[in-house]
Amino acid sequence: MSTKVFSLLLLFVALAVGNTSLFPRAAADGTNKAVEGMVYCQKCKYVGSWNLDGARPLPSAKVSIICKDHKHRVIFYDSAETDRNGYFYKLLDGAHLRSATFDPVTACTARLLASPDASCNRLTNVNYGIQGAKLRDESKTNSGEHCETELYAAGPLAFKPVHCHPRTHY
Repeated sequence: MSTKVFSLLLLFVALAVGNTSLFPRAAADGTNKAVEGMVYCQKCKYVGSWNLDGARPLPSAKVSIICKDHKHRVIFYDSAETDRNGYFYKLLDGAHLRSATFDPVTACTARLLASPDASCNRLTNVNYGIQGAKLRDESKTNSGEHCETELYAAGPLAFKPVHCHPRTHY
């Protein structure tokens, strides 16, 4: 009898303490934090400016997300890949990122890493894609069954074409 009770108690503790990969761990206040954004290929006629009129979304482009503490030490680094619409989403995962005092707007930046498109793989500093684009709190959240996720925006970021015809000025 005591073996059954002990087994049930052990099972209960394992379930209560165990790490389940099905659900992201929520912050102490019940929220996670994530970064989202878009990556484009800038049109040749706008290269050298931050204009993204007519830019096309870049699927499978890579972006890095870097967060630093108050002493400028890296506390989070990961990369995200855009979907077929040029959209990326990255959950900021880590115990130190779940504290109520952690603010992605002041701690994190997004940078361009790579473009799979050989004709559009030159980095631009549009919205500080090279230097590090600061995140914006646009007061967006995703509500899930187990927790809420605060969304922070970066960019939009852009690569530029490898070859652009020279502009003629008359």
